[in-house]
Amino acid sequence: MSRRQARCAALQTLFQLDFNNILDKENAINAVLDITKTLKESDSSYMYELINGAIDNKQYIDEKISAVSGDWRLDRMPAVDRNILRIAVYELEFGDENLTPKIIINEAVELAKQFGTDDSGRFINGILGSIVRE
Repeated sequence: MSRRQARCAALQTLFQLDFNNILDKENAINAVLDITKTLKESDSSYMYELINGAIDNKQYIDEKISAVSGDWRLDRMPAVDRNILRIAVYELEFGDENLTPKIIINEAVELAKQFGTDDSGRFINGILGSIVRE
């Protein structure tokens, strides 16, 4: 499995947690891992880093997103877009990897194209571009 697949698994986990308040993090992770089954140890570690980082820094991340999203409040955004943004902002602000903003934005847009609406890629690109320009 690749880093993109680790991001995909992290997105699926965060999406579950966003919609199901009674589900705990470990159950959500296990449900996703049961489906993917091919996560290498290094990618599994990265998935955990993304999930824990997005959750642990959620308030800060959500404030960064809200500051540039104009009339789009977080609770009005599609859950897929919201969680892709949380992962990407975590990577931009806190990630240990030496990834350029361009790579992070591209990966987020690819996830949006795969899981979001027809407009998700442009929306994600615009929000993340604004955050990087700040």
